[in-house]
Amino acid sequence: MTNTKIVSPKQDILYMVILSAVVLTMPLWLQPFGAAYPDLMQKFMIFGIFAIGYNILFGLTGYLSFGHAAFLGVGSYTAVWSFKLLSMNVIPAMIFGTVLAGLFALAIGFVSLRRSGIYFSILTLAFAQMSYNLAYSVLTPITNGETGLQLTQGDARVLDRMSGIEADASLPTPTLFGIEGTGYSGFYICAVIMLASFFIYLRIFRSPFGLKLRAIKSNQNRMGYTGYNTRPYLMTAFVISGMYAGLAGSLLAVTDPLAGAERMQWTASGEIVLITILGGVGTLIGPLLGAGVIKYFENIFSAFNDTVLLNAFSFLPDWMAHGVATILGLFVGEGWHLTLGLVFMLIVIFLPGGIMEGVNRLWRLVSNRSSSDSSAEGKEKEQHSAGEV
Repeated sequence: MTNTKIVSPKQDILYMVILSAVVLTMPLWLQPFGAAYPDLMQKFMIFGIFAIGYNILFGLTGYLSFGHAAFLGVGSYTAVWSFKLLSMNVIPAMIFGTVLAGLFALAIGFVSLRRSGIYFSILTLAFAQMSYNLAYSVLTPITNGETGLQLTQGDARVLDRMSGIEADASLPTPTLFGIEGTGYSGFYICAVIMLASFFIYLRIFRSPFGLKLRAIKSNQNRMGYTGYNTRPYLMTAFVISGMYAGLAGSLLAVTDPLAGAERMQWTASGEIVLITILGGVGTLIGPLLGAGVIKYFENIFSAFNDTVLLNAFSFLPDWMAHGVATILGLFVGEGWHLTLGLVFMLIVIFLPGGIMEGVNRLWRLVSNRSSSDSSAEGKEKEQHSAGEV
């Protein structure tokens, strides 16, 4: 029903080794780009998890959800409550955040997956907006409304107190068995979790289950005609995707122990759609690239102001430097959305498959050129040997 390329386990192991090396050395090679500070690298990892989870649903099945931010918010709220009630250890927070988001996805998927296409998308959007409004107003005793749920010195933290860990004058920080969840140590915690999540995602991608999901995307009606009931597969993909979002939300609370309703807003759901399309829908590494590009624009381009631009072009005459800074100022700082919109528009027009399509085209170009060069070299050798004879 769908063509798949057979990949050996050794290739997947090599894939994971290369990805791990790239991720774990990010503080080094991101330095020239001004993006080697821990908070931003943590966002790369967290939204990478969110994106690869979303790609399991959208990329493999073709079901476009506009409500995945609801699961992100559930994960964040659950993690903060875990910190308040149980322990500042991140493991219970991640487990409860992931499981509760999965259960919430099961409930939403049970209703939403009765429809497909645009009707499914609208249903997920409606559920996400209801969740946002509930968190913002009705469920204020649980979510603390517009103020957001945050830690206090008087929190119970039962497991910590049973272990003899007492609160001091300052607010506690999330830890992994004594390793702080902030700074570079926090980045490496998020990086290891992202790599583990990617490995699971890779196994799903290569598995017969993943093959069935791609077959649903290719032709769901034909799947039904062959005797497959597609609903359980779709439900499983939806729940797994929601659990990935819950894990990402939990890690957001680990890096900043504050959960607010804005994480469930429709704009957050739209952002993950944008990330996935930008990187490459249905590809392995594309969602990670999309998350990196979006978060880089959001945190680096948005920090450029007139002073930074004037300093950058100080080698020019004053009148020219001010002119260039004025023009570029439209695309950076507060205008970074304009640059992102232009980039997204160009990619959708010229690279419908996202960044990964551009990478694949470049790779094919280089491969074809090298193969043509080697064949030409072989012909020259044959002609030379024939001349000698």
